[in-house]
Amino acid sequence: MPADPDDDLATKGGLRLPAAALQWRFSRSGGPGGQHVNTSDTRVELVADLTQLEGRPSAVERVRKKLGEHARVVSASERSQHQNRLSARRRLAGRLDAAAARPKPRRPTSPSRGAVEARLREKREAKERKTRRRRPGADD
Repeated sequence: MPADPDDDLATKGGLRLPAAALQWRFSRSGGPGGQHVNTSDTRVELVADLTQLEGRPSAVERVRKKLGEHARVVSASERSQHQNRLSARRRLAGRLDAAAARPKPRRPTSPSRGAVEARLREKREAKERKTRRRRPGADD
């Protein structure tokens, strides 16, 4: 069963945000849904205070470096406010985990022999092409 929207937010990556760090705003949503959408505050905006984020210090530092001190998520795709709140929590958790992911180290590579030969062949052909475009000199 999905978590209650008013609970603490825990991500799959082990990060945790207390419920007090989550600020909810509700407004009317556009789009399909007929009269219900026009009269109900189903659109959800979730603002998270990332200064209260808990978890591994290195992961928390990466999140704050990438997202700053606040993260904002908006959800208006569902017809019910409750479903939009759950959707916003899922999206925020995914965004936090993505920001906390350790970047893969870059392995330096060198071009293959075939790539080097092709580049040099292209350069020679370009040189010959430009040489043929020149005006004939006095010795030609």
